[in-house]
Amino acid sequence: MRRCCEAVGLPCLFKGVGMAGARPPPFLLVFDFDETIVDENSDDSVVRGRALPEELRQSPREGSYNEHMQRVLAFLGEQGLRAADFRAVYENIPLSPGMAELFQFLSKHQELFEVILISDANTFGVEAKLRAAGARSLFRKVFSNPAGFDRRGFLTLGPYHSHKCLQCPANMCKRKILTEYLAERAREEVEFQRVFYVGDGANDFCPSGTLRAADVAFPRKGYPMHRMIQEIQEKQPGAFQAAVVPWESAVEVARSLQELLKKK
Repeated sequence: MRRCCEAVGLPCLFKGVGMAGARPPPFLLVFDFDETIVDENSDDSVVRGRALPEELRQSPREGSYNEHMQRVLAFLGEQGLRAADFRAVYENIPLSPGMAELFQFLSKHQELFEVILISDANTFGVEAKLRAAGARSLFRKVFSNPAGFDRRGFLTLGPYHSHKCLQCPANMCKRKILTEYLAERAREEVEFQRVFYVGDGANDFCPSGTLRAADVAFPRKGYPMHRMIQEIQEKQPGAFQAAVVPWESAVEVARSLQELLKKK
């Protein structure tokens, strides 16, 4: 579904860039946001230093985190936080090590990589940070939970969609999003030679399971996605088809992609 129908050599990839009818990028690069692009969980950033009532300090039941954050944001709205306050928080979340360098690499090779983001955070926070980092133009699509401000000025949050995946929280299955995106692009006659997935969390393990032998999973080293890949590789050798390149700095992702281009 996502492999090019013809072999594409590197020189011709640069032909016609920016012109009508230019060849679409041969590679799809998928990013997570929390603890991948940014170095912490953005929801934690929002509540840091703020006194929450006991019922909001308790861990939400499994699969209901989105609903929990809806209540947290409503409380913060009642405490007077408005758009400027939230924007400042998101804009100041630090990027993960090496992420700025990876963005610089991608900006130099935009004709080679179609880049999308799939995040269980929220659209307002993700968009604010990407713009502050000067990286929004790199991303063709951002898939995240819808967020906006109501008439009171409160930041509101909704679920992204519904699904039937038993591995994922009720509001988002990243596998479903990725699969539907690839199918949509295929209908538009865009099929990717290879897919690369950069993530960290358990909810990134689910979509990475759709990757094939030519694809590459980039799990953040020591985080849940990495541990879950290691577990399935030990218990079911060959079940996880993609190559696996763990990273501590996103510079390692850039280097791996650079090596790929050298082999073309």
